[in-house]
Amino acid sequence: MNYNLKKFLVSLFLVLFLTNCGKDFFKKVDTRKVPVNAQERARKNVEEGKGVSINKILNRRGNTNFQFSSSNPLWRASLETLDFLPMTTVDYAGGMIISDWYSDNTASSNESIKITIRFLSNEVRSNSLKIIVHKKICKTISSCNTSILENSAISQELITTIVRKAALMEKADKEKK
Repeated sequence: MNYNLKKFLVSLFLVLFLTNCGKDFFKKVDTRKVPVNAQERARKNVEEGKGVSINKILNRRGNTNFQFSSSNPLWRASLETLDFLPMTTVDYAGGMIISDWYSDNTASSNESIKITIRFLSNEVRSNSLKIIVHKKICKTISSCNTSILENSAISQELITTIVRKAALMEKADKEKK
């Protein structure tokens, strides 16, 4: 775009913006009717219904429901159940927990597993979680075969354990309230 054209458009915008603001911006105010203290002025504006709030913009009336990781029993139960695994990704906003490759001392040294948990819902139900278990078998360091264990006993047991823990946590949270 031509430099002069840019300059003209910016100038036009500023002129329009400033002339539209001038009517109410420089209005004379009677200090006997308007409080000098900022907090008193804000209180008076709220009482008169003036001002803007986020809830007013979004047409909300205080019926918000925030779900944070510390208040989500399914999330807490999952982390508590998998606390023995090294984690690569723990993302509450994305609803995902991914462990690093893990092998315990009882399995053969060339086998390891990786667990991925996806949160499909915040409700404490077995279908709120999707657990994927990957198994890696390495013949040598550079020769590994990776596969997904579909409907494995590990994933079924993890779902059962996590949902049971989450239900107990949810029950304890409700009793506290």
